[in-house]
Amino acid sequence: MKFSLVSKIAVLGMASVFFASCSPSYNSIKRMQKMEEGVAHPNTKEELKEALSKYERRALDLVTTEAQEGIWYKMLGTRYLDEKMYGQAMESFKKALTFYPDNANLYYYIAVCAVYVAHGQAFDLANVAGTIDSEKKEEYLRMSEAAYTQALNINPDYYRALYGIGVLYTFELTEDSAKAIPYMERFLQTQTKDTNGMFVLARAYYLNAEYDKAIALYDKIIELAPSKEKVADAQNNKKIVLDAQYANN
Repeated sequence: MKFSLVSKIAVLGMASVFFASCSPSYNSIKRMQKMEEGVAHPNTKEELKEALSKYERRALDLVTTEAQEGIWYKMLGTRYLDEKMYGQAMESFKKALTFYPDNANLYYYIAVCAVYVAHGQAFDLANVAGTIDSEKKEEYLRMSEAAYTQALNINPDYYRALYGIGVLYTFELTEDSAKAIPYMERFLQTQTKDTNGMFVLARAYYLNAEYDKAIALYDKIIELAPSKEKVADAQNNKKIVLDAQYANN
């Protein structure tokens, strides 16, 4: 039975520029060190100490270069995201992870992109949508699940990831809809008046026959009255839940 509310994962866009040039490789920087500092083959204790001192200065250059490369990949990913090129965006964010492996935002964006790709929205540079079979769709949805999970391992209070994984389980991986409940409950602990989150959690309750909890949430949405459309949706959904509850008693 379909509900009247259609939930979508929100994607936050931000200003970005294209990744336009390649940064020096680690080996090229090492060659520069040897040529400029003359520390190719230190042997004595004094030469080793001098070489270490010189390499320390060059190491700072390498760290700065790698950090900049990671930033460029993040910027490229957001640019692709703005252009709805979700496959390319996802690959760019994955590359950025090699420089920033503990960045929860990157995992969040990978999760969002993976859902779009799962629905065949991996636009290429010619803006042509690809096709995807059911097996591949499941693979990308599970990729999204893993990315959301990792984002929350890094930051358990990341409310966008809590919402995203809740939507994923409730509307995509419905066989695992029970898993949405603790995530959405945590989401609403901080986003106390987010009626979109309430709709998602109420739906998850309904799918798992927790009818009283679903009805209570729809009543709360009606009481908050965020808009006429949402009140109407909540009233219609509440009737569906009441009918299901009556049929199962």
